[in-house]
Amino acid sequence: MKVLVVNNAVPFIRGGAEELADHLVRELNATRGVQAELVRIPFAWEPQERLIEEMLAVQSLRVHNIDLMIGLKWPAYLLPWERKRLWLLHQFRQAYDLHTPGEGYLGDPRGLEIAQAIRNCDDACFPECERIFTNSPVTQERLRRFNGIVSENLYPPLNDAELFGGGEDGGYIFAGGRVGPGKRQRLLVEAMALAPRDVRLVIAGPPDSDAYVAPLKARIAELGLEDRVTLKLGFHPRADIAAWANGARACAYIPYDEDSLGYVTMEAFAAGKPVLTTTDSGGLREIVSEATGAVTEPTPDALAEGLARLNDPAVAATRGAAAAALWAARGLTWARTVETLLG
Repeated sequence: MKVLVVNNAVPFIRGGAEELADHLVRELNATRGVQAELVRIPFAWEPQERLIEEMLAVQSLRVHNIDLMIGLKWPAYLLPWERKRLWLLHQFRQAYDLHTPGEGYLGDPRGLEIAQAIRNCDDACFPECERIFTNSPVTQERLRRFNGIVSENLYPPLNDAELFGGGEDGGYIFAGGRVGPGKRQRLLVEAMALAPRDVRLVIAGPPDSDAYVAPLKARIAELGLEDRVTLKLGFHPRADIAAWANGARACAYIPYDEDSLGYVTMEAFAAGKPVLTTTDSGGLREIVSEATGAVTEPTPDALAEGLARLNDPAVAATRGAAAAALWAARGLTWARTVETLLG
């Protein structure tokens, strides 16, 4: 069976979706009787007028010599093929329910027309798919609510699970993942200014843009946090990310309204580390609680209290053990995932 995985590609921005696509192709190719390739279709969400061009460009493409297509993200999943399945990581949420500043919300009259065009394309695409899987109950419910589509939930397994075996408490809070407005590292920095002075924070990951990083660095300097907040910006080897997670006392992940559990959360739990998040962080609230981490309001004051709680070695160890047990009980593996996708 020849399987084509299609995903969008925002140049020089890499996050969990890109990691999932790479690992999916790798695992498909390790499956007997399967050949797989990944096609990444260039995409940019600004300016908003370009979104119409993006849809038309994808719909005009043609592929050949494949047996099955698996689409992951908009607009890549609009690529025509008679045998298509979706593993929907998320739709173009700005056309549905993502209204946070800095994320390209289509709020003006022309933007609303574009959003409706996006919905119309989705409504035409989804019924043509053989099967539709979603990566979380949040994505599943959005698809049902806005498009009337009943889907099957298929949680992604952890990539490189063997790397996240845990380790000794290194006395710092680790915040991994993409660095940008939607992940709100600046809010963590503001909280650090109010947290006890023995709390240390390590932020590591690829930045979305210099426009976000420059003010972040300036704010760290302005608050006098250079000795307590360490920035490790850029693409890092997976072994380095794992080493920072394994050696942390706890992890912090405070995205705005995340669809899924989030790889940062999954890696932390596998490593036996509790996670600090916020009440509005979305999908990861499914497993992050006061038993497996700390959940606060999305304010500097509240987050500072959460940082202080998880900076207690005994508290972190207890909640980290609960996080590890919860994650192990899920039993998510790539073998089962591939079997489900192809079944």
